[in-house]
Amino acid sequence: MSMASVSAIKSMASNIKLSATATAQKRMRPIKAAMTLTPSAVNRLRQLVQGPDPKLIRVAVKNKGCAGLSYVLEYTKDKGKFDEEVTQDGVTVLIDSKSLFKMLGSEMDYVEDKLSSKFVFKNPNIKESCGCGESFTV
Repeated sequence: MSMASVSAIKSMASNIKLSATATAQKRMRPIKAAMTLTPSAVNRLRQLVQGPDPKLIRVAVKNKGCAGLSYVLEYTKDKGKFDEEVTQDGVTVLIDSKSLFKMLGSEMDYVEDKLSSKFVFKNPNIKESCGCGESFTV
C-alpha cells in the first residue's frame, strides 16, 4: 500500500469520527415539553394526585361542545402505551396520544375567582372558539 493510500484512509477515518461526533452532539439537545404548566397548575395538580392510591391525571381533547373540541381531564392509574408524559416541578401529567398534536405548545394554568375555579389552557393551535369559551377548533 502506498503512502497516499494510507493517508487517504486516515483522512476518511477522521471524517467519519467527526461526523459521528456531530451526530451525537445533535442528539444531546434538550427536548421541549409538549405542554408547560404554570406554578398554580402545578400546585393544584399536586393536591389532586395526593392520597393513598398513586394516580396520574390524563389530559385529552374530545369531540364535544359547540365548536367541536373540548378538554377532558381524568384520573388514571397507569400510563397508556403511547401517552406523552409531561413532568414539571415534581408533577406528572399525561397527554392522550390521540390529542397530542392538538395540544403541542400549550400551557396549562389553574385560575380561581369568586364564582369558580378551573384549569385553563392557552393553546397556540386554536383557530376559533365558541362564545362560552368551553370548546374550540384546531
